Amino acid sequence: MDASRALRIGLVGYGEVGKILGSALVERGVAWVGAWDILMPDAAQGPAMRDHARDASIEAVASLAALLARADVVLSAVTASQAVVVAREAVPAIRRGTWFVDLNSASPGAKREMSRLIDGAGGRFVESAVMTSVPPYGIKVPMLIGGRGAAELRDLLAPLGFAMEIAANEVGVASAIKMCRSVMIKGMEAIVTESFTAARAYGVEDRVIASLHETFPTLDWEQLGSYFMSRSALHGKRRAEEMREVAVTLREAGIEPWLPTATAERQDWMGRQKVALGLDSLAKDANWRAYADQLLAARKPV
Repeated sequence: MDASRALRIGLVGYGEVGKILGSALVERGVAWVGAWDILMPDAAQGPAMRDHARDASIEAVASLAALLARADVVLSAVTASQAVVVAREAVPAIRRGTWFVDLNSASPGAKREMSRLIDGAGGRFVESAVMTSVPPYGIKVPMLIGGRGAAELRDLLAPLGFAMEIAANEVGVASAIKMCRSVMIKGMEAIVTESFTAARAYGVEDRVIASLHETFPTLDWEQLGSYFMSRSALHGKRRAEEMREVAVTLREAGIEPWLPTATAERQDWMGRQKVALGLDSLAKDANWRAYADQLLAARKPV
């Protein structure tokens, strides 16, 4: 058995990312895969989460401390607001030499704080910036990593299929790249949602798209519109939280985050419509007009 498959890997956070990575690690024959999520003890949501873990041959442990007692590598995939909280709670229980890899969309300052906490407790912190949506790629999703042990971790996990590229030896660079990129990507999702939905309301969407194509002829605005609006509709809540961390990132650089703040509001609003307007029931390949029509149907009369 090679070194990577002898690892015991713990997942903190058993949402979409945790489930995808956990199943992939089990398939690759890792010695032990465990998971802890703050919702596992919850009477309403915990049973289904624990059942999913059991069916995937992942051990749902009783606490973060229990996970840290066994894991050689910890992958933290929670929410941006909880990333530092998890690192802080890990300090009393983390074993010396344990890798702690933070996958969350947090600001450079937050990543440096986590590094201070984990390294100070004898662990080995590595930041990871996940650079695109996880589901299409699975464990092979492109990641930028940083930290003093980044190269060693990359070599350790590469046989398992992780696609890690070193951004820098210092913590914060990988996060800065991702956060600055998100100003554009999540901002475009919000802009396209507002522009295309308004154009649809006025009946001028075809002319607006034609004009955009004339200005940016290499971009397929129909396809982009459908992709951007679907991502925002299905994952708006998570994107809003990331954009609040993007706002923190800009403030850390001394820049007022007007666009990220507004983007967070639009993404959060879209997230609330997912269930309220049935956006999550639309076909996976639905055209952007289907999303716009749902949003317009719920308009309040002027």
